[in-house]
Amino acid sequence: MVECSLDLRRGGFHLRVACRFASPWTVLFGPSGSGKSTLLRVLAGLDRDGKTQITVDTKEMAKLPPGARNIGLVAQQPALFPHLGVAANVGYGLRRMDRSAQAERVRQMLALVDGAHLVSRRVADLSGGEAQRIALARALAPMPRVLLLDEPFSALDGKASDALIARLQPWLREQRVQVILATHDATDAFLTGAEVVLLHEGKIAAQGAAHEVLREERERIIRGVGSQA
Repeated sequence: MVECSLDLRRGGFHLRVACRFASPWTVLFGPSGSGKSTLLRVLAGLDRDGKTQITVDTKEMAKLPPGARNIGLVAQQPALFPHLGVAANVGYGLRRMDRSAQAERVRQMLALVDGAHLVSRRVADLSGGEAQRIALARALAPMPRVLLLDEPFSALDGKASDALIARLQPWLREQRVQVILATHDATDAFLTGAEVVLLHEGKIAAQGAAHEVLREERERIIRGVGSQA
């Protein structure tokens, strides 16, 4: 379980959030500029200004550096290391494991994200969607307690994104990895059966089940599907 209390200013933007993430999957939903990415960066330890209190399973995180939090982050831009190949990127956080164990973990993570065929590729040769898969595999390889996803499937089409989420969910549940996914696509919330935190101008406007918090979005999606039939 993740609990946080944040008070952070960035120019004219003010993020004021106090919430508890207890669901295996939580979706942060809201338009661009609502604070989704900023919230994830603070949880990951990449933005440490302002007043913050963060606990994961009652362990205080706010004063810990990013590498000590056991929290993985996958951003919309993959930010892979260009001088390393795919396998080295995925295995980057596994330095304490011996080589054979590293190789096996890399193989497992690439298979999980449907990227086994990319193992020998250079980063420069990857498409946007392939790079996002590799970034996801890299974040998963150290087996984080919490996985933060900031619209990480934006370069994949709808069917590929849905298939990847469906592939990940059972494994993440089995490994007890809690997921917080930032998105502006309500379909992600309904697909995962997630709890939804609705952000608006840096504040939480609502929190609860997807069918309650995103009722209007659901109706809009249904109307859109009906008009295409």
